[in-house]
Amino acid sequence: MKKINFAKVLFLAMVSVFSLAACNDNGEGSDGNGPVGGNTAKPYVIAATVAGSNSTTPVLLNASSLDEGTVSPLNNGIVTDEATYWVFKGNDYLYGLAYNQGNAGLTRSYYMGSDYSLIQRDKEYAVKRFTTYGIYGKHIITASTGNGAAEWADENGYIPKTFLFSYLDTEAETYTASPAERGYISENFLGNGEYVTLAGFQERDSKLFAAAVPMGLSQYGSAAEGGRWIREGYEGLVKTEDGGSNSSSYKKGELQWTQYPDECWVAIYDDASLTEPTLIKTDKISYACGRFKSQYYQMIWATENGDIYVLSPSYAKTMASPLQQTTKPAGVMRIKSGEERFDENYYLNVEDLSNGRSFMRSWYIGSNKFLLQMYDAPFTAGKSAPTALSLAVLDVVNGTLVDVTGLPETLSALGKAPYMENGYAYMPVTVTDGYPAMYKIDAATGEAVKGLVVEASALNGVGKLMP
Repeated sequence: MKKINFAKVLFLAMVSVFSLAACNDNGEGSDGNGPVGGNTAKPYVIAATVAGSNSTTPVLLNASSLDEGTVSPLNNGIVTDEATYWVFKGNDYLYGLAYNQGNAGLTRSYYMGSDYSLIQRDKEYAVKRFTTYGIYGKHIITASTGNGAAEWADENGYIPKTFLFSYLDTEAETYTASPAERGYISENFLGNGEYVTLAGFQERDSKLFAAAVPMGLSQYGSAAEGGRWIREGYEGLVKTEDGGSNSSSYKKGELQWTQYPDECWVAIYDDASLTEPTLIKTDKISYACGRFKSQYYQMIWATENGDIYVLSPSYAKTMASPLQQTTKPAGVMRIKSGEERFDENYYLNVEDLSNGRSFMRSWYIGSNKFLLQMYDAPFTAGKSAPTALSLAVLDVVNGTLVDVTGLPETLSALGKAPYMENGYAYMPVTVTDGYPAMYKIDAATGEAVKGLVVEASALNGVGKLMP
């Protein structure tokens, strides 16, 4: 039986009371962004958090515009469960992906009713722990790397690492997980003994491209063939006892983090089975993913003409050991349309354009322009990454980088994913001195203008759904 969340029941009751109070003499409400209950199209959906006296409540709101106005949860939207990421499957469905560690949450999906009311679909899913996600055909795919089947253990009892995939069929409204088969083992994935994780999924020509990020030697890989895969001079990096915590925990015998930080690999899959990939490599950039705790952010994107750009923040500069620090600056490589190899005639050095700074996240706006969430200072070798509270627009054809201007000085947080439309990026921005708002960023100039204000404490996602 489903448990009742009394805090949410109380919140809904408050919404009903204030909605009635907000009605005018004709019984028609207004949220400052179009009449409630009327025929005004309100396709834009904002995932927000409302803070109470002792708790917070996640809500989904919808609005007629992201450029102006104000929306309030007191007369608009529905209460939801917490989600790690809000993923829009085109304009059809919205999924609240919950990072289900220890059964912490359920994934649910929504669509837009004909009267522009948000409707929750029937099914809910306990999706496996994931570190990256993406869209492929009709599926939203999540992925991580974890221990394989116990019967695969070696003579030491060490279990090989394997890919853990989850498939959400957005049309059939079903959920499946990858089976425990040896075809998903991620050990020695690149031929150097190390296991990998995947970061980001990009579809092109019915194939799926993903960055393959080397993670070092697991207990299984380190012990293989008497330590064959431990590079000469790297023996001192093998852990002599268990330690670390959370996403940085390790086991005795592991060689944590890659011994090959000056390489970038991409796996190309022919179909959704995600087996038997084609692997391609360049040594002009380091591995292609942004990182924050256990999450591996997408850095591989296709443009309108089918070119794929692979971005590397050179995060390996922050590794503690000089042996594991990359010498490559943050940069960009290209896989040309119709090809399955890196274009070695193309290379873009982002640090040359940004006074030595790198970036934590990237998103494709359109017309060969990317929005980058920039670190506020250059990396310092062996030190944690600096804060990342600024934005820039990168043109990968003209080789230019423009800092975004017009963001508020009291900015405290940026959204996890902006919404792109007509050459603009709409970024959720949270501030310390008022309600958060959408900021409309012009990809041509980098100028940001304040748009829709949301009466909430934080903004977690934004996109568009159509009836």
